[in-house]
Amino acid sequence: MITNAGLDIGLNLNTAKCEQSVTQVVISPTPFFWVYVKSETELLGAPLFPGTALDSAWSKRCDELARAVDKLALINAQDALILLRASFSAPRVQHLLRCSPSVNNSSLQIFDNLLTSDYWICITNSALSDTQWPPASLPIKQGGLGVRRITLLAIPAFLASAASTPSLQEQILSSCTCSSDSFLDSYLTDWSPSFGMPPDPLPSKQSFWDWPSLQADRSVIEAFMVEPSQMAWYLASGVPHSGDWLLALPITNCGPRLKNETLRVADWDSTCAFLTDAEMPVWIWRRRPKLSRHGL
Repeated sequence: MITNAGLDIGLNLNTAKCEQSVTQVVISPTPFFWVYVKSETELLGAPLFPGTALDSAWSKRCDELARAVDKLALINAQDALILLRASFSAPRVQHLLRCSPSVNNSSLQIFDNLLTSDYWICITNSALSDTQWPPASLPIKQGGLGVRRITLLAIPAFLASAASTPSLQEQILSSCTCSSDSFLDSYLTDWSPSFGMPPDPLPSKQSFWDWPSLQADRSVIEAFMVEPSQMAWYLASGVPHSGDWLLALPITNCGPRLKNETLRVADWDSTCAFLTDAEMPVWIWRRRPKLSRHGL
């Protein structure tokens, strides 16, 4: 019937590229279609449901990041930081975060762990602790290094994507009776108790959904600071243009390329604002007098 309907309007159906999604494996009424069970269904490279396909997609992304980290250790630290921030970290998985229900997938934490341990050892000769990772993962405008934690981006990314497409979904499914999006409802239920009820209609900008968690992170970071000098250092890192050095392209002839040791100190200055002098790495302690900070 589908083939005949296509011929009536001048279309020739390519059965080799046709797929059919089913809740359980059955004999397909269209024998030339590829048949996939629900957990294996993908659309434009994004799995539509939790299950085998989504687990496999995230496993591949973690493997890619692990290989990238090994290669980044071989190049200049500034080049490596730019590539990680712009290509290999959150931007590399943004498509999965926005299109697939990934919030509860265990691979998200594995992905974040790869960022905190392996890469920062290459840059600073030590892994980031649980208290250093939150400030480092803030956006550059907020005083961080811009390497975002995908465990915190998962809900904002999916909610923004879902909020931007309801009119299109209604047009496509106008002739069908469909239930509400269970994943959207579930993630709204997870988001609302902490940050309040969202407006109606739902905002389609990811920054709206991401902002409350950023503010919560900043509150946690500030709670660790016990000295006025620590707070001053932290606030200074968030003033306009204070993070412009992170956006400078490492062009040797123009001068903005940083040596590995220079970038290493700068990275630690961005993550050590709330550490006491006793907690400072020894190699940074030796570079500064007592109670002084590079950031001030």
